[in-house]
Amino acid sequence: MPVADGYGFKPVSPFRRTKMNTGRSRQRRAYSSVPTELTADLFFEDDMQVQLFESWFEEVLVSGVDWFECDLKTPQGIRPYKARFTDIYEGPTLDGGYWRFRAPLELWERPILTGGWAVYAPEYILGMNLLDLAINKDWPQ
Repeated sequence: MPVADGYGFKPVSPFRRTKMNTGRSRQRRAYSSVPTELTADLFFEDDMQVQLFESWFEEVLVSGVDWFECDLKTPQGIRPYKARFTDIYEGPTLDGGYWRFRAPLELWERPILTGGWAVYAPEYILGMNLLDLAINKDWPQ
C-alpha cells in the first residue's frame, strides 16, 4: 500500500465553465466518473520485491499502460481501487534500508461515499461511529 508524507488525492474537476457575454458564467457537469490523481511512494524491503515490481510494471501492465487494482487508504478506510500509472515511476532509491519508488497514479473514480447517503441520511454519516459501536459492541448476538 502506498505511503508518503503529504499523501493525498487531487480530483479532476467534474464540470466545465463557459464565460457568457453578460459577465456571468455557465457551469455544467462534464462527466460523472471523476478521475483522481495522486503521487504514491512505494517502499520495498528487499531486492527480490523490487525485481518483481519492475517486472510486473513492464510485463503484466505492459510498460505501465494497463489498469490494475490496489488497496489505498482513504477516508472510506482501506479499500481496493482501480488505478493506473500516468507516467513512469522514479526509483529505485535506497531510503533508510528500504527501496523507494515514487509513482504518479490515476484512480478510475473519486474515493467518496456514494449511494445517496448525503441526500437521504446525512445524520447516519455523521453518527457512523456510534452506529458501528452499537451494532458491534452493545447489541446482543
